[in-house]
Formats: sequence, structure tokens, C-alpha cells
Amino acid sequence: MFNLVRLALRRPVTILVLIASVVLISVLAIKEMPRDVFPDLGVPIIYVAQPYGGMSPAQMEGYIARYYEANFLYVSGIKSIETKSIQGLTLVRLEFHSGTNMAQALAQTISYANRAKAYMPPGTVPPFIMRFSTGSLPVGDLVFSSKTRSLAQLQDLVQFRVRPLFATLPGVSAPDPFGASKRSIVINLKPDRLRAYALTPDEIVKAVKAANVIVPSGNVQIGRQTPLVRSNAVVGNIENMLNIPLKFGTTRTVYLRDVATVEDASDITVGYALVGNRKTIYMPVTKLSGASTLAVVNTVKENLPKFQAMMPKDVKILFEFDQSPYVTRSIANLLSEAALGAVLTGLMVLLFLGDWRSTVIVLITIPISLLFAVVALWLSGQTVNLMTLGGWRWRLALLSIPPL
Repeated sequence: MFNLVRLALRRPVTILVLIASVVLISVLAIKEMPRDVFPDLGVPIIYVAQPYGGMSPAQMEGYIARYYEANFLYVSGIKSIETKSIQGLTLVRLEFHSGTNMAQALAQTISYANRAKAYMPPGTVPPFIMRFSTGSLPVGDLVFSSKTRSLAQLQDLVQFRVRPLFATLPGVSAPDPFGASKRSIVINLKPDRLRAYALTPDEIVKAVKAANVIVPSGNVQIGRQTPLVRSNAVVGNIENMLNIPLKFGTTRTVYLRDVATVEDASDITVGYALVGNRKTIYMPVTKLSGASTLAVVNTVKENLPKFQAMMPKDVKILFEFDQSPYVTRSIANLLSEAALGAVLTGLMVLLFLGDWRSTVIVLITIPISLLFAVVALWLSGQTVNLMTLGGWRWRLALLSIPPL
């Protein structure tokens, strides 16, 4: 019968070398293992989000969702399809059977989404297709505030100054900022003037599109030079839009200013962000799957001065809703519990048995056992998260039981 104690007594040098190797490897494992809030559970779920501005939920269901449902039935390993349609958006949730190759499922989903798009109304933009992962949840928010600028101005600054720099950080993705309605050029038509000139809103739309056309230009040979010829007809400013011709007549040409007014405004407000009872702009800090929460948070905090340097002086940037303290507190609690358990167990052994050698063995065994667990988790591809730390606490509780 295999006896571990007898083996240790026969091969003391081998055991010491093994323990030293585990300690050294555990140092590398602790350094390399990602530290996250939740483990990557490998949930076999894919989400497809299809926007289409202006459509009602019934229209999104009839013209968008049903084509996705019909085509996604061909995806291998599909278990269930759920759709939810709201104004301007359809969200499709695809659940797959356990053991499905999700890389292949994602590729097939993209392929059949492109096929379904051919049956949808003109102007349908490509959908957002993403695989759900508990390890890809936001780990914080970059909050932008200013006492002198509007939310629309703040969002433009974040979109075009901070977001490109933020996307270069390792382990993070760069979602769009949230909190302000998108800038929109609003044309307010006058119904009585439209009737007077016998015009329809569709004719206004066609005229505005025709006046904003980008045509590829070329070069013209002028002597020894071939300068580039500008041929785009995009309106340069809002005031020039009022001069767009709508109808040509023998006596008078009808322009847009005759039947409408143009305003540099924003889209309809559908949501806003409140931080400290104040409307602000925020950008979620979303880490990539497999990246460490602590590493991502530390990287973002280290680059906050760079983000601040890209913004005007009146804009303040804060990192809020930090999720890393959950992991750091759990690690700190585990270390304190390990030290306390080792000390108390050693005292009990010393008081009841009166053997200092047994006390030293207990004090050494508990941390070495935890280091063995760290190496095993690292070799199995696991991360340091709330679940694995909870397992270590149970192991620590069992190790802290003194021998009879």
C-alpha cells in the first residue's frame, strides 16, 4: 500500500526539491494567472443586435426578426432562438447545445445573418454579432464631466479624442460613449407651404439626398501638372442647405428655405447617464475575454493622465464603478485567513501536543498546500476569481483542522 509519509522519509531530498519547485512555479503562476471577478464559464450563447431607426416594434418583428429566425435554424448545434423587438432595435439570442464548437457556430451565425439581410428593407445596416461571456463584463466606467460644455460637445470630444487612444490599451475594447443624443440635422417642414407649392415630404428627401452626393473625382491634365478635381456636392454648412433647389419652374425656383427650416439639433433622447445626480458622459471599460480585471483596471488608471491631456482643461475625467476591489479584497481576506488559520492551528498543536516540530510542520504545510492548489489551477487554465478563491477558503478550513 502506498504510504506518502514513508516515501517522504525515504526520499527527503526529492521531496524538498519538489516543494521548492512548486514554490518557484507558484510565484510564476500567481504573476501570470488573470485575476477576474467571474470565471469564463464558456456559456454557449450568441447575441445578434439589429438596429433600424424609425421602425416600430411590430415592423421590426415582421421585417427583421422573422428573417433571422428562419435563417438561424440552419446553424449547427442550435438549441433555442429568442427575439425581442423594441423601437428601432431587434435583439436575437441564440443558445447552443453544450459541447458545440462556438467558433464554428459564430462563423455560421455571421454567414446566415448576411444571407438574411438580403431579404430585409433597403437601408438595413449590418448587425452587431457577439458571443456572450461572463469574463467580458465591464470592469468600470470612465466618467466625463464639464461645467461649461454641453453633453453633445462632451460626447464628440470623447468619441474622437479619448476613444482612439483608449482602444490602443492592451486587453480592453473601446465601446461608444453613452449619455448624449447623437447630433442630427433636423429639417422642419411647413405643411401649408408644401401644399402651396404642391410638394411632398418624399420629394424633399430626394432633393436633400441629391444635393449631398459624393462622386469620386479624378485628375485633370493642365500643362505639366495633374491637379485633383473636387466633384463632391456635400453641403458645407447648415445655412447652405436652405439653398437646395426643390422644384424648377418657368417663373420661380422653389428652394428648401421656402418650405422648411433647418436646425442643428440632436436626435430624440432615449436615455441619459446620471452620476452624482448630474447628467454626464461615460464610456464603459470593457475588457477582452481572457484578460485580467486587475491588469486592465491598473492600465486604465495609469493612462488617465494621457486621457486628461487629450481633453480641454474644463473637462474632468474620473474612473468610477471600479470592479477590481472585489477581487483584491477577496485575495486579502484569503491571505489573512491563511495566516490566522496557520497560527491558530499551530498554537493548538503546541498547547495540546507540546511538540514544536509538529507545530512547524503545520505552519509549513498550510501555505505549501495552497501553493500546490495555485499551480494546479494555473496548469488547468483557470483564473483567480471569486469562485476559485471560495474553493481555496474551503481547502484552508479543512487544512486548519488540527490532527487528532
